[in-house]
Amino acid sequence: MRKLDAVLGALAALLLATHAEAQSVEEFYRGKTINMIASTGPGDGIDTDARLVGRFIGNHIPGKPLIVNKNMPGAGHVVAANYLANEAPKDGTVMLVTLGAIVTHQLLDGRGVRYDVNKFRWVGSIDTGNQTFYVWHTSVKSIEEARKREVLMGGTGSGSYTILYPTLMNNLAGTKFKIIAGYPNANEIHLAMQRGEIEGRAGNHYSSLKAVNSDWIRDKQINMLFQIGLTRDAEMPDVPLMTDFALNEENKKIMLVFEGETAIGQTVLTSPGVPDDRLAALRRAFDETMTDPDFMAEAKKAKLDVQPAPGAKVQDIVAKMTATPPDLVAKAQKAMGEDGLVGAGSGGKPPAK
Repeated sequence: MRKLDAVLGALAALLLATHAEAQSVEEFYRGKTINMIASTGPGDGIDTDARLVGRFIGNHIPGKPLIVNKNMPGAGHVVAANYLANEAPKDGTVMLVTLGAIVTHQLLDGRGVRYDVNKFRWVGSIDTGNQTFYVWHTSVKSIEEARKREVLMGGTGSGSYTILYPTLMNNLAGTKFKIIAGYPNANEIHLAMQRGEIEGRAGNHYSSLKAVNSDWIRDKQINMLFQIGLTRDAEMPDVPLMTDFALNEENKKIMLVFEGETAIGQTVLTSPGVPDDRLAALRRAFDETMTDPDFMAEAKKAKLDVQPAPGAKVQDIVAKMTATPPDLVAKAQKAMGEDGLVGAGSGGKPPAK
């Protein structure tokens, strides 16, 4: 009897799977709920963007499923990535909004990782804007000056961009940045910079800088020393890239590993194993959302920068990053130092104000 029950159970499962495969994307999603998870807590920039996208993307998915936003913070985005890889349904009913840090963490650190970024199904990126490295206007004017004298940079905890980028520059570009760590958050770094306790901050997204401190740019209160990204931002055509200051070609290749993370940006992905037709529908819905006039108007009202990238492009960047030769990975690990380890504790994009 037990054998018969097992056979019948297996047959029922096979029939269900066959039916699911025969369903169109619209039939599958009609009446369904998609959980859109932010890898940070409520109020963070990632959470803000996830909720905004969640309000509109359902209208562009066939069958118009209900989108429910949830938060899953922890371990510098690793908790949410592990959930997506191992526990979330593999049917396209869960999407994750997170940062490219999950790729760099897998490649260079690996602590706590139970996911493979190449198996995720990348839907697209909301904001691929560059990160910035700046000092107060009374400080140095160029990297050449920072190679000649010590420049005090504010830092939060180990693994944060505030510590990573000055460390990379010291080891790969010959600068003399001195990190004053221990600030509880980026806002405290900014206050200390204005008080003259330190001179600068690394790792702020240009979109967040514009949203929160646009007057600093307008009034030239900061000196932008360089930007972090694969190409120069259209709004900062005269600001050099971090790679422009590498002491040699090998150091430039090491820097490119980290600049790839920025190019992935604030990204949306779904579970491994999601069928191709549903992935295609989600990617198309994402692309349409990014040009939806109502979405764009709401993003502008919330002072959120939208510089999207399609899922196929993001998937290609991920593949190239994870194909980094082992010897270069080892050199990148050495260049970022003990306190520069990314991933756990690397934090999220600051909230827009």
